Amino acid sequence: MQQDPSFNLNAWPKAEKIYAVLCAFFVVVLVLTNIVGVKLFVLPFWTDDTGKAITLTTGIVTYPLTFLVTDTVSEIYGRKRADFMVWLGFALSLVMLGVVAISVGLPGSEVWVNKDLGFETVPEMQRAFESVFTLPGTLVLGSMSAYLCAQLLDNRLFHFWKRVTQGKHLWLRNNGSTVLSQLVDTIVVNSIFLGWGMGVPWPVVWEIIGAVYVCKVMLAALDTPLVYVAVAVIRRALQLKKPES
Repeated sequence: MQQDPSFNLNAWPKAEKIYAVLCAFFVVVLVLTNIVGVKLFVLPFWTDDTGKAITLTTGIVTYPLTFLVTDTVSEIYGRKRADFMVWLGFALSLVMLGVVAISVGLPGSEVWVNKDLGFETVPEMQRAFESVFTLPGTLVLGSMSAYLCAQLLDNRLFHFWKRVTQGKHLWLRNNGSTVLSQLVDTIVVNSIFLGWGMGVPWPVVWEIIGAVYVCKVMLAALDTPLVYVAVAVIRRALQLKKPES
């Protein structure tokens, strides 16, 4: 079979292939976070002062993975490549929101009705679809603003700590950048969506911010070994010199 002369994947440097895979993973996780994040869940063993279970968004499960990827890219490829990936994720998230908006607006078909799930009419199916995919404007504004602020800040803090430690102590720049940027992310998105958009009393908003942030900090600590593994695997694949530790 004759190969297309216009593009030869084998001629593509291995570093670019790995970067493309990391970008793809980052964007997929980010888009999934925007989709599944509308579902709220509770942790029965974690309650507030009144004994009520703390409510969290499902996005807290997937979103921390994006910081793992940005830190890995920052370590191997540098800040500019990490920033490009962040802006790429932002642009494709907007594409996703546009596609979802069009999908919600399209008229439903009778064939679409799934009686096995308890739906009998097209309007019922439409309401179920809208309940999942229709996002409040303040949530979109809050989440996208928080995303840009936090991710771009994370990249800059990562390289700040890298300069301070002279390239040593990956765990410090990984956690030092993620913990601070996640704080910004949590404050921005919840302040805009809950405080400004939904009018939730500010004491409650700050309580939610505190609970969510504690979860994010714990997840950030858990992803540190994964960052070490990812960086080590990529360095070996690219035959890069191992830095001092």
